[in-house]
Amino acid sequence: MSRSAVLVNPALVPNQAVLRRAILHELERAGWPEPAWLSTTPDDPGESLVRAALGEGAEVIFACGGDGTVMAAAAALAGGVGALAVLPMGTGNLLARNLGLPRGIPAGVGVAVAGARRVIDLGEVEGRIFTVAAGIGLDARVLAETSHRVKRLLGWPAYVLAGLRHLGGPSFSVTIRLDQAAPISRQVRSVMVANVGRFPAGLDLLPGALPDDGLLEVALITPRGLRDWVTLISSMVGRHPRGGRVETYSAAAVEVVAEPPQPREADGEPLGEGGRMSVRVKPRSLIVCVPRAATQAGR
Repeated sequence: MSRSAVLVNPALVPNQAVLRRAILHELERAGWPEPAWLSTTPDDPGESLVRAALGEGAEVIFACGGDGTVMAAAAALAGGVGALAVLPMGTGNLLARNLGLPRGIPAGVGVAVAGARRVIDLGEVEGRIFTVAAGIGLDARVLAETSHRVKRLLGWPAYVLAGLRHLGGPSFSVTIRLDQAAPISRQVRSVMVANVGRFPAGLDLLPGALPDDGLLEVALITPRGLRDWVTLISSMVGRHPRGGRVETYSAAAVEVVAEPPQPREADGEPLGEGGRMSVRVKPRSLIVCVPRAATQAGR
């Protein structure tokens, strides 16, 4: 009989008692035993807690929180036989969106107990695992300046408000090496290295991205003014032909050198300011519980 553990971010799940009753009810209906209950802390986002639960026999880890909680669980599960079941509770919930995972406790638990399993790639940036994307430049600046309080109040529009403050900011120089190809140099506002293509507000930045193709997608975002931004954003919501000055590439390893140093992030978590970002794919590293219709390639 399968055993499970629930990783909860209390900052996003203030009433854990209600959540616990709902999960227990669904697991009991499926004949699963009571799960271990793990709560993250500011000092431990959950990776060590999940590793301990796996060591005690847990086979499925329910991640109840935002992208940071999912990233911590994925880091502990990477390369192993345990499966990740995402119960989206955060602002972005980007892995869940890209894999077509349902919202709501009954549906989410149902996917874990009666759905299928999909093995996806992960990314690694300077020793840190990510499921969605790592970035340097504007995206990291926006994420760093969007407070948890504002995200709780507004949801994803909080990112839009923070982004509007920086649309007219300066570009910066980057030199990028993709696998063993010759380096390329650009003036950019942001570089995104992604495992999936859909981002907050339904923005489809990398529509060709697949989470299980053994490659990462790279977007060099180079708008020069407001008109480019409008074109870029409208293209990502399907209202305009692709444009707005964005270059895209695919690679298994990506090295970015920025001048001057820029903010950096992975799955929404800050990596600190730096002048370099080294990213590589970890092919087929994570087992995820998905609806049966989501097991084929693509979203």
